[in-house]
Amino acid sequence: MRQNPSFAMTDVQEIRRIIDEHPWATLVSHTDEGLVASHYAVLLDQDHDDLTVVGHVGRPDDAIHGLGGREVLLVFQGPHGYISPGWYGDAPSVPTWNFVSVHLSGTPEILSPEENLQVLDRLVDRFESRMPQPRRLWERPNDEKFVRGLEKGTVGFRLTPHRVVAKRKLSQNKPDHVVDTIIRELASGSGPYTDPRLPAEMQRAHDRLRAARDER
Repeated sequence: MRQNPSFAMTDVQEIRRIIDEHPWATLVSHTDEGLVASHYAVLLDQDHDDLTVVGHVGRPDDAIHGLGGREVLLVFQGPHGYISPGWYGDAPSVPTWNFVSVHLSGTPEILSPEENLQVLDRLVDRFESRMPQPRRLWERPNDEKFVRGLEKGTVGFRLTPHRVVAKRKLSQNKPDHVVDTIIRELASGSGPYTDPRLPAEMQRAHDRLRAARDER
């Protein structure tokens, strides 16, 4: 991902927030057969306060990616959406796409079976907790044999990235009144391509930018 200093995200807590709110990640590796990409839910490692993440892949994806033996790239996609040039006012302009993305690169550590079970348990808890009647991993009708068998069909990993590229392209290069118009248009649902979470993300980012500017 090409970086632009104006759009760079460097606040670790903000990057952690994006990962936590958008855990569906793309796992990319360069193998002898070429590039390979898979898609899995990945969580922040609760035992670290940095950008270490944990997850799992289903067998044989571990072998396909050479998991643990080579560098991989994890891509987290935050809110994004189409920005119409009609929202810029009466000035020459072209469309663009606003987005937030986080790229983590590193060589994963393979987890032990017990650590992998803990990750699987956390994943189920994370997403089932929002259901009206959550079904936890260790609850009936699941039994220990079923859960242990599930673990054997997966490979858990922990990734502490050695390279982080995080980008928040949210019209920071536009005047305040244009940004306010874009947020208003996105919030109204007038664009057919927009993520409804995008205006809230833009508002958050620009509130922080304006507060920092006012402090100067």
